Amino acid sequence: MIHADITISLDGFVAGPNWAPGRGLGDGGERLHYWVFGGPWSYENPSFDGERNPVDAEVLAGFHDAGASIVGRGMFEAAGRWGDENPFDSPVFVLTNRVTDDLPTAFTYVTGAEEALERARETAGGKPIAIGGGADVIRQYLRMGVVDRLGIHIAPLVLGAGTPLFDGTFQADLDLVGCRHSPLATHLTYDVRR
Repeated sequence: MIHADITISLDGFVAGPNWAPGRGLGDGGERLHYWVFGGPWSYENPSFDGERNPVDAEVLAGFHDAGASIVGRGMFEAAGRWGDENPFDSPVFVLTNRVTDDLPTAFTYVTGAEEALERARETAGGKPIAIGGGADVIRQYLRMGVVDRLGIHIAPLVLGAGTPLFDGTFQADLDLVGCRHSPLATHLTYDVRR
């Protein structure tokens, strides 16, 4: 099973405008992930005092079932390379077009989507494979026709501009199989029909 998960705004953006290194979610984009952190956070003040809503906590707990994960270099950099330590319970493959000697060794770097998927399958040992952001990475795997389940987490905000999840290059039928919500997000789960 291959599942992809991403958070979007009500108007379909995974990041606000003016993305830059150290501001990977763009202007106002931090609000997209309030559900992940249990409340407000910002690049300037990344700590938070909130407690996650039980629904949001349950959704996040499901991410730990993966036997391997694939993320894009943009997400990896936006997350501050997770402090050079893998924060997940399984290996992480970073899809990138540039592998440099200064990258942390806690992750595996691959230059092609097919290679990343092949290596993740070898590593996962039959467990699910998680595809994380950004939007370009998820779109690649959706176009390849390998995603079985798509999780879209809708934050209750309008960004007005930024990076869209869907850009017209993916076409498939989606069957809604789950819907949960908290004050900070609506969590939709779809099976991807090919």
